[in-house]
Amino acid sequence: MKSLNDVQKLFPSEDGNRESRENFLQLITTLLEKMDGMKRPDYASLGHEKQRETNFYQQLIQTAEVPLQGESLSHLVDSMTSLMTGHPYHSRYFLTNVLPMASIPGLIGQLTASLLNGNNLWDVYGPAGAEAETKVIAMMSRIAGFDVNESWGYTTWGGQGAVFTGLRLAIAKHCPDAVEHGVPDNLYVFSSEQAHYSLIKSAEATGIGRSHVIKVRTKRDHAMDEQDLASKMAKVIEEGGKPVYVVATTGTTDNFGIDNIQAIKDTTNALTDMHGLPPVHIHADSALGGFYAFFNAYDFKVNPLNFEEKVLTGLQIITSKMQHLHLADSLCFDFQKLGQTPYATSLFLVKNKEDLSLIDLDAAESPYVGDRGYGDYHTSYTLECSRMASSIAIMAALQLFGVEGYQILLANYVRVNLVFREKLQATLPELCVTNPLNPGPVTAFRLYSKTNNWEMEVDGQLTKEQIMETNKRNEALFEYFGAHRARIFLGDTKKFDLVPCKNDGELQPVYVSKFFTISPYTEIDHIPDVITFIQEAVEATKSTESEVTFSC
Repeated sequence: MKSLNDVQKLFPSEDGNRESRENFLQLITTLLEKMDGMKRPDYASLGHEKQRETNFYQQLIQTAEVPLQGESLSHLVDSMTSLMTGHPYHSRYFLTNVLPMASIPGLIGQLTASLLNGNNLWDVYGPAGAEAETKVIAMMSRIAGFDVNESWGYTTWGGQGAVFTGLRLAIAKHCPDAVEHGVPDNLYVFSSEQAHYSLIKSAEATGIGRSHVIKVRTKRDHAMDEQDLASKMAKVIEEGGKPVYVVATTGTTDNFGIDNIQAIKDTTNALTDMHGLPPVHIHADSALGGFYAFFNAYDFKVNPLNFEEKVLTGLQIITSKMQHLHLADSLCFDFQKLGQTPYATSLFLVKNKEDLSLIDLDAAESPYVGDRGYGDYHTSYTLECSRMASSIAIMAALQLFGVEGYQILLANYVRVNLVFREKLQATLPELCVTNPLNPGPVTAFRLYSKTNNWEMEVDGQLTKEQIMETNKRNEALFEYFGAHRARIFLGDTKKFDLVPCKNDGELQPVYVSKFFTISPYTEIDHIPDVITFIQEAVEATKSTESEVTFSC
């Protein structure tokens, strides 16, 4: 039978004694040794693959229960090791979506936050988090081009949290009574067809409703079509609606399309001025691509980091749009993406800190903290009450990487993708790159028959049947990649773009595979192995087809 003393040993010491510390460190060391023992640079998973049959999770439900007396700390390491077995790992061949490799500074920052276990709601409960959060708000406001004396923000649960708060602000700006009396039924929000689904969920949660989310067409570079935005906004206004919010995606997940915030702002202002309406709130969903703002002050003529000409050109293309970030009313940086910190470390920023007062609680509404005479940092405008001090991990990463460290890492993502595209199309002409105009960390590619290609498809020259046939071919490719993901882990999506059908103009979704550089260990020397892997997948897919000659 366990005693109170036994339970106390499950906590860090209260007096900082050496024995307790060494026991704790030994557990961490053993866990790291177990994990390191499963690492294989030539694979994208830890140890052997864990089989998950159809009834895998049902079996867990039937057998899992809380032990009566609790297990030993040594057994804990074995249990954690079992969980790690077969888990995806960010080796050089981890190439799927924006799942990061947590850096050492990020991990140390998160560990610090966990050890302190402060609630970042109030500096009295979480002074370390409040201090770190203030610093990272100022740091990233400068990177985005905001006035640090006017901007503000906070860490939140992800890009979804940022989109949601941006919408809360938009509603409060246009309808001040909505905070007390509810949302009117004539509000509309806009985003591109390529935007993340966060806005759909946010519209539902705020009460605006999914049907009031207007999707705007995209152009060949997968950026929002400002003319279509103007047309759809005008129609909403003519029918008595009120446009309040536009999400401008600066780096879409599937193809790294970057909406032009300057053009969007000019378009929306022209319409609202014409109709005597207040300006719409523009939120830059810069969760992914916003990190390329680290190049906004880079001297491309001097090129101090000696980037190759093609890489430099790619970075300039990205920066030409990213330099408009400061025009947005709010934006976000998901450090758990290209910031290389652990989940979840997202930063939401507003250009005008006074905006947050529109959704703040009165001090009397939060008597546990808000009406105290001590403590200067009270974030009652956040949807969360309990807030982890994830700002500490962000601060640690910013301090250790610095601007140049991020520039080197982000430039390598561009470098690897540019070379990958060249090698892919030279080796496998049956595969078309479907985001050729967008340099960045992701390349989307699609497998075609000998008579079809991406240019034909995006121009509406193919029938619905041809598009669906190509989708089926690419789904077979997905299955091969998925079955062998422990070796090389590529991404995929079933809604990369919507293309018109030749026969009736109906829009059809496009299935593509994705090569996403997110690991710092992926270099151009590893591309031949990836190409060979894709060749094997294509051959396996083609084995059931009669067509063997392709062109893109």
